Formats: sequence, C-alpha cells, structure tokens
Amino acid sequence: MSEVELAYRDEPDWFADRAAGLLASARDRTVSAVEAFARWDAPLTEDGARLAVARAHGADSWDGLLALVAAQAARDGGVPLGRAFAAIEASDPGALRAELDRVPSLVGARGTNGNDLLGLATGSGDERLVALLLARGADVAHANVHGWTALHQAASTGNVALTRLLLEAGAPVDGSARGDGGTPLIVALFWGKRATAELVARSPEPGGAPTDPSSPGRSATDRAPDNLRAAAGLGDLDRIAKLVDADGVLDLAAGARRGFYRPHGGFPAWRPSDDAREVRDEAVAWAARNDRADAIEALAARGANVDADVYRGTPLAWAASRGAVGAIVRLLALGADPSRRGTFGGPDHGVGATALHLAVGCGRREPIELLLAAGADPSIRDERYDATPAGWAEHFGDATALAVLREAGAA
Repeated sequence: MSEVELAYRDEPDWFADRAAGLLASARDRTVSAVEAFARWDAPLTEDGARLAVARAHGADSWDGLLALVAAQAARDGGVPLGRAFAAIEASDPGALRAELDRVPSLVGARGTNGNDLLGLATGSGDERLVALLLARGADVAHANVHGWTALHQAASTGNVALTRLLLEAGAPVDGSARGDGGTPLIVALFWGKRATAELVARSPEPGGAPTDPSSPGRSATDRAPDNLRAAAGLGDLDRIAKLVDADGVLDLAAGARRGFYRPHGGFPAWRPSDDAREVRDEAVAWAARNDRADAIEALAARGANVDADVYRGTPLAWAASRGAVGAIVRLLALGADPSRRGTFGGPDHGVGATALHLAVGCGRREPIELLLAAGADPSIRDERYDATPAGWAEHFGDATALAVLREAGAA
C-alpha cells in the first residue's frame, strides 16, 4: 500500500465524506480500513480518519490535502485521474479512451480510499465503460479500502449485465467488504437483488463464469456464506432446515460470518450477536426483502418473529419497500402487524415509519393495496418527518402510490 492515492474530485466536503466513510468502515472491523489507520499510526477518530486520508494522498495534514487538491484543480484540465473520472460521469467512452491512450497507467491507478476506474465505472452502470477498462487490463479483483470490488458494486445494484461481464472476466466471488461475510452475493441479498445474487451464487468456482440459473446439479447457496440469513435470502429451504431445527435450535453455523451488516456508513452502527432469537428474526427480514415467502414460513414455524425489527426494518417494511408481493401476503397471513412502526434505512430516514410509508416508491400498486386491505392505518405519521404515507408519496412524486391511497380514501 505504498502507492500514493490520486484525487479524482476536488470538493472539500467530498473528502470529508470519504474520511467519515473510512472511519465507519474501520469501526465495522473491515481489515483494510483498519490497516489504513495503522499505516499512519492514526487514531480511530474523525481527526485520525482525515489524517489517514491526507497521508494516503501524500499530504502531511488535512489542510495540506485541501491545498494540494485546490492546486490540482486550478491546473488546466485538472489531473488525469480526474479527467478520466469526468469521462465516466459523462458516460463518454470516447473521452475515457482518450485519457487511457494519453496515460495508460491510469487503468491501474489508485484514487481516494483505494478506488480505481473499474469500480467507478461499474458504479455508473455503463457496460461500455467497464468493457473498455477490462480490455485495457483493469484488475477485476481490485478492492478499495472497504474491501469493495467492482463485483460488489454490480451485484448490489442488481445490474445483471455488469455482474455477468465481471464474472466472465474472472471477478472473485468470495471477498468480504465492510465486515466478515460481506461478499458480493450478500450485499446483493441485503438490497433484495435476487437476480444478481443468484447469478453470483451459481458461479461454479471463484472467478468462474456463471451457469444457467435453471441448470440442475448446483445449489443456489454454493457461493453463499454458510449462515441462516444467506439461506433465507436465497430461499434455500433445505439449508434452513439444517441450520435451525423444528424447535428453533440453531446449528453453530447459523449465526456465523455476520460481520457485514451495512453497505455504507449511512446506516447506523450495530454489532450482530450470536443470540439465537436475533439470528432467526434477522433471517426473516432477509427472506422478506428477497421475496422468499416459503422461507418466511419455514422460519416462522421455527420460532422466528415476523414483526421483529432486528436491524433497520421489520420483514414487512423490507418487503413493502421492495414491492415483494409474495412476501407481503405471507407475512400478513402469519400475523404481521400492517400498522407497526419501526426503523428503516439510515437514521434520518425511517423513524416510526410503517410498511405503508415504505411501500411508497416501490413502483407497484399491489403492496399498498394489500396493506390497506389488511387494515394498515394510512393516518399514521412517521416520527422523523411527521408525515402520512400520502405525504411521503407527495414528497417523492410517487403518482402511483398517491393514486392508490386516494382511491382508498386514504389521502
């Protein structure tokens, strides 16, 4: 890690956010993030994070970093990595190709917090940019300071085409980001991205190309961390039965490798435990966000609480936010409270919000109709914005949700 990181943005607030993210990742015990502090003998504090970021860029202090970045920004056209990043932001393969022709070493350059152009291009979702960088020799296994790879990015956003492209290029599937067990498959399941999760799960070997999801002979959990939430998210009923028996007693593996619990520092800090009830209840939420109705029922039969809010969202809230109709139907049938308040997402998002609030923005009528039919109270105001579900729909411009609520006399 002796290579100096290059800036690809020049706003002071942006660097402050990168330092905050580094600190959050280190506090989550991400090995590479912890090492970034240890490298400069920096304490795990905000000032320590800023020092670590500054020193990684070759500056002696935070003020020195800001001065260095300002000087770079003042140069005609900025620095090469910044120009390449601008081409990515503009989705301009021609401009990116020109920068790579001018400075070929950019393809392997380390930017702030260890980000490279391949990861940044994957974040843009533009397959042309990713293909260009791969053709120029980008390292498909490169991980930034959080342990995050291009495959983590593609899988977590549900981009099937990019996930497939990266797997075929040899992207490793087993690396952890933001805590032990945070593989590309797990971050996809965290967001309820079933298609990319299954694609990664069926990769025949690390770095191998995926098989047809319908092909026989492979388990969907072949590439999953061997724990209950992964089995639940993938809907693997056989694995669920092995990890938790009919009396709710857990196998030791059920709660293992759960160091990953948030994809970025925008979610509040938490420490997963090995408490059997927590492990069971958390798994229901992972099944719900991935629309695995049978897994929800299997877990409920083994003692899981379908109304539990283990970490930032009840199963019904997650199902509603993802438009997971099958999960919503099953949860309601199992007695989930359609008007239950809970948390969700970042600390400034879901506070005292209901599933009906979270259904706003999912893009579907059915979740809202199902919740209303089950008796969800549309007059409840969340505790962060003091707004009803209709108020959320108006704020977010969700015409579909607002129309359904109005038709039901709930707006």
